[in-house]
Amino acid sequence: MPPPHSTSDRKIPTYIVAPPANRAKDMEGYVGFANLPNQVYRRSVKKGFDFTLMVVGESGLGKSTLINSLFLTDIYSAAYPGPSQRIKKTSKVETSNVHLKENGVNLRLTIVDTPGFGDQVDNSNCWQPILEHIDTKFEEYLNAESRVNRCSLPDKRVHCCLYFIAPSGHGLKPLDVELMKRLHDKVNIIPLIAKADTLTPDECKDFKKRILKEIKENEINIYEFPDVEDEEENNVSKKTARKNGPKEVVVKEDSPNSLKERVPFAVVGSNMILEANGKRVRGRQYPWGIAEVENLDHCDFIPLRNMLIRTHMQDLKDVTNNSHYENYRCKNLSAVTAGEGKKASSKMAGKNPLAQFEEERREHEIRMQKMKSEMEQVFEMKVQEKKQKLKDSEMDLQKRLETMKKSLEQQKNELENRKKQFQVERAAFEHVMEERRKNDTKKSKTLKPGRLFASPGHD
Repeated sequence: MPPPHSTSDRKIPTYIVAPPANRAKDMEGYVGFANLPNQVYRRSVKKGFDFTLMVVGESGLGKSTLINSLFLTDIYSAAYPGPSQRIKKTSKVETSNVHLKENGVNLRLTIVDTPGFGDQVDNSNCWQPILEHIDTKFEEYLNAESRVNRCSLPDKRVHCCLYFIAPSGHGLKPLDVELMKRLHDKVNIIPLIAKADTLTPDECKDFKKRILKEIKENEINIYEFPDVEDEEENNVSKKTARKNGPKEVVVKEDSPNSLKERVPFAVVGSNMILEANGKRVRGRQYPWGIAEVENLDHCDFIPLRNMLIRTHMQDLKDVTNNSHYENYRCKNLSAVTAGEGKKASSKMAGKNPLAQFEEERREHEIRMQKMKSEMEQVFEMKVQEKKQKLKDSEMDLQKRLETMKKSLEQQKNELENRKKQFQVERAAFEHVMEERRKNDTKKSKTLKPGRLFASPGHD
């Protein structure tokens, strides 16, 4: 094999395969940077990938079973049961970390679930733990990005939210609408109709139309599937094939099975292997037949799995990083620039720093003037209140003084009366005693002297 032609004196590394002799003339301008994708591929495979999937919905809708079916592993098992099988159900957000490996590619999967969502009697603010979890992960990533040493940035941001809708056939519940309105600007929402095997094909079709209509009426932004431009992704989109032993599922190119037409996805989850027409399939056994998980005529499980794992996983991460996270980052950094604890207003966006600082200075002066007037009003009000309290206290003391004067005057009069009465009684007593003394004197004069001193033995 002749050596490859090079425009410089440097030797081409031995791992580059030289072109055939008959094509050497066409490769005269070959440099080698066409191998950059291979370098990126090797680095990505060595580093591995992070993906965070949030599942939200009421208990009993098959969230745990569907997650196990998507990744063909027991993420939820007897040792770690799913949210619907736990005894204690709270609205606290819980995470499960799983390390998956396929064909040498490592995937660090994080499952986020809310065991008690929608199960309470009063579901007011039951979405608050979910919003706080998403914002907390954004804040952790922003703090890690702002450090001096940014060698490793673990991406724990929520990249996708699978929202499970109960197969009621009556549309979205108020709780579904409220939660999606609060989440649609923070995470990629993909609505799912849980337990689609409980609906007939016509009911499922009408239910999808009703859900999409209510989503549009409430101005909820769900995940928009981008146009597939890659050749491999085109092949997957046009002809979806997955071999599971002897079974092969094929979607023809002219069939209306595009992802956008299947939203919201009607899914069925099952980890049981059953026999159907001599083939082993995953599905659910019913008296009237088997609902196959990987049959496009029965549910949308295969398009959901292909979209989530094979074709759009990186796009979900890109939208999270370039849209949702950037909005959060811009909002927080603008708030820091505008002042601590102050939210940046939309009218500040796009202005140069000097104009922005001047406007902030004017707003600060107006705010300080307003605070000054308010403080003066408060001070004047407190002075008036203090004066009124002193006046009321003075009047109260005056009343108490008058009452005490009257009481003292009354006591003085009583003492005077008692003194007069005592003097009268004293004079009467002295008169009586004087009369008694005079009477005793008269009696003693009228008695005989000898009789008074006679002996006891004589008459």
